[in-house]
Amino acid sequence: MATKVTMEALSPTMEEGRLVTWSKNEGDVVKSGDVLAEVETDKAIMELVARADGVLLKRLVPEGTAAPVGTLLGVIGAAGEDISAVTASVVLSEAKDPLLPPPVASAPVVLSEAKDPLLPPPSAPGDTPAFNRASPLARRLAGDAGLDIRAIAGSGPGGRIIKRDIEAALSGAGASSPAASPVGEPQKQVLRSAQDDGGFRDIPLTQIRKTIAKRLSESLGPIPTFFLTAEYDLSKVMELRRAMAELGDDFKVSVNDVLLKAVATALAQHPEVNSHWLGDRIRQHDRVHLGMAVATDDGLIVPVIFDAHLKRMKDLSREAKELARKARERKLKPEEYTGSTFSVSNLGMFGIDQFTAIINPPECGILAIGTASEQVVMVDGALGTRTVLRVTMSCDHRAIDGAVGARFMQTLRRMIENPLMLVY
Repeated sequence: MATKVTMEALSPTMEEGRLVTWSKNEGDVVKSGDVLAEVETDKAIMELVARADGVLLKRLVPEGTAAPVGTLLGVIGAAGEDISAVTASVVLSEAKDPLLPPPVASAPVVLSEAKDPLLPPPSAPGDTPAFNRASPLARRLAGDAGLDIRAIAGSGPGGRIIKRDIEAALSGAGASSPAASPVGEPQKQVLRSAQDDGGFRDIPLTQIRKTIAKRLSESLGPIPTFFLTAEYDLSKVMELRRAMAELGDDFKVSVNDVLLKAVATALAQHPEVNSHWLGDRIRQHDRVHLGMAVATDDGLIVPVIFDAHLKRMKDLSREAKELARKARERKLKPEEYTGSTFSVSNLGMFGIDQFTAIINPPECGILAIGTASEQVVMVDGALGTRTVLRVTMSCDHRAIDGAVGARFMQTLRRMIENPLMLVY
């Protein structure tokens, strides 16, 4: 009996996925658990595995296509099995994007008839030029590379031009060919103007960028947010770092590592800040699962350091670096970027003095960290210099009152300006 291969929800917040590449061809024997394809979710690139033994009889969605969760992607069955009843009515319904108004018509879009914005329509409806015989992905790749698709011979069924034909043409184009994307990394496609005069570039949204837009539009408008800003003296943090570095490479930590540990320790003392707004109740967390915003080429992602308040500083430092690496390589697992109780965003390394960050609901707060700078201050009645850091906490006023947030910031000051409290 045939088994459907569908676009699965590979992350808790996934509503749509983009099929990056097929790992199996039609006719290949597959076993349950074999990797069938790589899918770009709203957070990472995940593997889609087979749920049955058999033969991959049909691939219904081409590489590079985005499809809602539940879309039929392919069919697994016995060799020679008739699957016409399964594939007869396959269409790819239009994805519902909450950021855009609903379409005027709700008719589904048939995959084989998808219109490509890169190339003009055929000159005559009755003609069947190479444009009509090429797959949508092939047309897009040809458009990106500036290839004349009419000069390319197709190797697909009925002479259809498919992805491998474009790749073959590019391999023969010498130095003018664009560099191939790393394995497992989605190729960034740029839709150029019809005149290709360099006047503009349309960058298609990645799944992670769509999710960022959706999530943050749910935050700043509906959430009554206020901001608390404070300056902290980092002089003793710098002394602590130097002392730890003298113990060996295993004990070296960054300023950001110390700040993460300080925030986690302060949150453990203020569960009213380490909380979630759930509509009809506020959930105060005893455990601190600290979200750490990481900038990637495709957008912002927030991996989570679980039980950060219990981790020794060097262990927290090692975990933070590993999570940041996996985030940039799009290799995070869903359980590594969900479940945070509070988040931190640090733009100090970019020379930003101060900024305000947007709360990631249902969290009730986020801390924005600017750059550390040398400032002239009065020390024991005389002028001196201190390394000063400016931080701003965004607070959901529904759960965190001004005095509550201020007390948390006072505790954080005590931790940062007396960092030996963080070493145990």
